[in-house]
Amino acid sequence: MAGEEIRLAFVVSEFHRDITYQMEILGREHAEFLGASVKRVLKVPGVFDMPLAVKMLLMDEDVDAVVTLGCVIEGATEHDEIVAQHAARKLMDLSLEFEKPVTLGVSGPGETRLEAQERVEYAKRAVEAAVKMVKRLRAARRRGVG
Repeated sequence: MAGEEIRLAFVVSEFHRDITYQMEILGREHAEFLGASVKRVLKVPGVFDMPLAVKMLLMDEDVDAVVTLGCVIEGATEHDEIVAQHAARKLMDLSLEFEKPVTLGVSGPGETRLEAQERVEYAKRAVEAAVKMVKRLRAARRRGVG
């Protein structure tokens, strides 16, 4: 089972698509580099909309982990903090509920558009975390943990 395929799904925010498009491309390239495959990509309007799409993908037997990709740019109000905090919490809850990794490739809150552009690389980190978690959970299950 050491060579068992790792099947990822991406949930990508369309809000600030100029940035999230770059994140999606980098994420796909990094998944391929790590030997994982991206089986499904689901685009959602924004980061706040991610949990429902993630839940649907977690129910798919052909998905080992879900990678979320997006950015939450600071506005004139604290809306960015509310969006990021609640989305991150719900994504963590879904990971625990379905016992599959859900990684947070979402930059922000409190960042400028320029900072979001500089953090496009977060996509690679999220993909790497998903692949590592799948491998480690599989190894733990083989050892009888969980």
